[in-house]
Amino acid sequence: MSTRLWDRAAVVPARAGTTRKPELAALPVELPTVAELFGFMRDAELRFASLRMRIEERVIGSRGEQVQLIDVVVRHPGEARVTTSEPSLGTSGNYELWLSDGETVRTYSGIHRLGTQRPVRRRVVGLDDPDLPSMSQVYTPITSLPMETLPESFVHPAGFCQNILATGDCRIVGTAEQAGREAIVFECFHPRSTEVTTDRPDHHFLITVDRDTGIISRLVELVGDDVTRDAEVTTLETDVVLPPAAFLFAFPSDATMLY
Repeated sequence: MSTRLWDRAAVVPARAGTTRKPELAALPVELPTVAELFGFMRDAELRFASLRMRIEERVIGSRGEQVQLIDVVVRHPGEARVTTSEPSLGTSGNYELWLSDGETVRTYSGIHRLGTQRPVRRRVVGLDDPDLPSMSQVYTPITSLPMETLPESFVHPAGFCQNILATGDCRIVGTAEQAGREAIVFECFHPRSTEVTTDRPDHHFLITVDRDTGIISRLVELVGDDVTRDAEVTTLETDVVLPPAAFLFAFPSDATMLY
């Protein structure tokens, strides 16, 4: 099924402090259409108050297989923590941290001992103007995550659906189990790509979507029959009680602050 006309990523923007409910409370018992699934995915973060998730990403390239672990903790509205590590580098200082309270973003690289602290980036004014074409409007999250990352695409899939997946030929494949949860699986062939290495007619995605929340729980990227990336959620817990220190962080005394 073609989804080139799906442009509803920001039809009902979610804003911090609102109590808006998802447009679809649940998916139908039978397999949904691609458009229904995209609409359900758009409202994923509205289906939980807190989230704990781990993503295991495997990238296969000229250097062989590389593995990253990405731990995500979210509490609405505004609080988020993303910790990225590479098991192959050992445990000593092997992590990068992104932490936000909704007003300030702090980052720290344990390997390089470098830190930053800055206000949350202001959004471009007017992107939610109802007079703009739907394709020009942008989804506004309740709790922001680092841009152009897997956590952003998995938890806030609206833009990914509209700007990437909807440019290709998408079709529902069936159901599966991911992280011990029921999921919907679909394929996307020939999506738009800005990277030369994957701008090929045999480039496609295999996407698994959590049936309860709409969060992407697995993303497999292929060129022909070769898997180039496999990112899967191994832990997914919603509405969990988070410890008081979940969003606390103090820069080490020997950290170098860039700004």
